[in-house]
Amino acid sequence: MSISSDKSSPLRIAILGGGRIGSAFAFHFARNARHEVTIIARPNSARLAQLRRDEGIVTTTHEHASAIICDTLDENIPYDFVLVTVKDYQVRTLLPALTRCAARKIHFMFMTFEPDRLRQAVSPERAILGMPFLQSDFDANGHLKISIGKRETLTDDPEWAHLFRAAGLPARHEPQMALWLRCHVPLGVAFESVAVAAVQRGRGASWSRARTLALGVRACFAMIRSQGYEIYPKDKARLEKLPVSIVTTMLWGLSRIPAFRTLLATGKTECSALVDDMLASAPTTAPSIDLHAIRAMKPA
Repeated sequence: MSISSDKSSPLRIAILGGGRIGSAFAFHFARNARHEVTIIARPNSARLAQLRRDEGIVTTTHEHASAIICDTLDENIPYDFVLVTVKDYQVRTLLPALTRCAARKIHFMFMTFEPDRLRQAVSPERAILGMPFLQSDFDANGHLKISIGKRETLTDDPEWAHLFRAAGLPARHEPQMALWLRCHVPLGVAFESVAVAAVQRGRGASWSRARTLALGVRACFAMIRSQGYEIYPKDKARLEKLPVSIVTTMLWGLSRIPAFRTLLATGKTECSALVDDMLASAPTTAPSIDLHAIRAMKPA
């Protein structure tokens, strides 16, 4: 079935991950686009219990989107697509089930330094890569607050970019999504790590911590180039050329914005796992790469 040729037919969608991002996608697909949505949340979790009580997603403005709630992916259901919104380090134990499942497409929607590993695991013909740009959070009652800005969610499949837009989510096709993700990880790690440092101090991160992360970003970009890749897109290539003091100032300033800290300070474990992935991929034939600077990006 082609999305563009059969816009009126609801799709059968499974969303792997019932957190802030997965819940926001589920709400838009079910409420705005009227697709059949299944949310798969972590077994025995408080979020799973909340979703089951609400029989779907409830927002802070008291809107409700119905969804089927499960704690495991049914591999025999031929979903039109499975949207994977858990973290990269969390998906590794789930890859065997995703590989076996009958879904037509599997859309990985998170930061990863190893996009080719994901593609090969489920087959390149089924795999789609993307990066979500949604701001959402839960209130004390477990209700979802969604803020849809102008920044577009990215996907390397133009049909699915259409699907997101039809559900009210700004999105665009990014043909070089794998390279985009690889080059985004150093900056994403720096953002999350500086936010964690800011929360630990109870205010903005220290200048020395911001500088350590700026040096780490530079070392990561140098490593990516040593692997034979360009730095992409142009805004990251420009960032690579900036003096360390400018990048330090940017990170130091961002850490003093409360909304920035709230959004990104939850990524301590993700940061460490992504740094380990980068270190594991470092070529042994490039001794000039500053692995210590990359390792120092891990949150304390």
